[in-house]
Formats: sequence, structure tokens, C-alpha cells
Amino acid sequence: MKLQRITVNPEICSGKPCIRGLRFPVSRLLGLLASGETKESILKAYPYLEPEDIDEALRI
Repeated sequence: MKLQRITVNPEICSGKPCIRGLRFPVSRLLGLLASGETKESILKAYPYLEPEDIDEALRI
């Protein structure tokens, strides 16, 4: 599977998978969703995220 929005860079967040090279780890996003946050509430709280970022994080 080729990921377009999930990046891994040893210089960012100690090499943890992040959203588009931002300092926003996929694990943080998944944790928010697991705790009951909705996609809409996450996008409102973090306006630099895009709906496609969440969709791709859920596919991995």
C-alpha cells in the first residue's frame, strides 16, 4: 500500500509515522478517535489536518 499522507522521517517525532510531515503522529490521531472524538471535531480543533489525512490513517 502506497501512503501519500503518512510520512516517516527520523528527524520528526523520533521517526514515528506522522501526518504529511507535520509534528502530528498518527498514534495521536488514532488515540483521539479511540477516545470518542469525531472526525469533524478533530478537523475543527486541528485546522491544518485534512479529511483525507484521517481517512488514510484509518486505512493503515
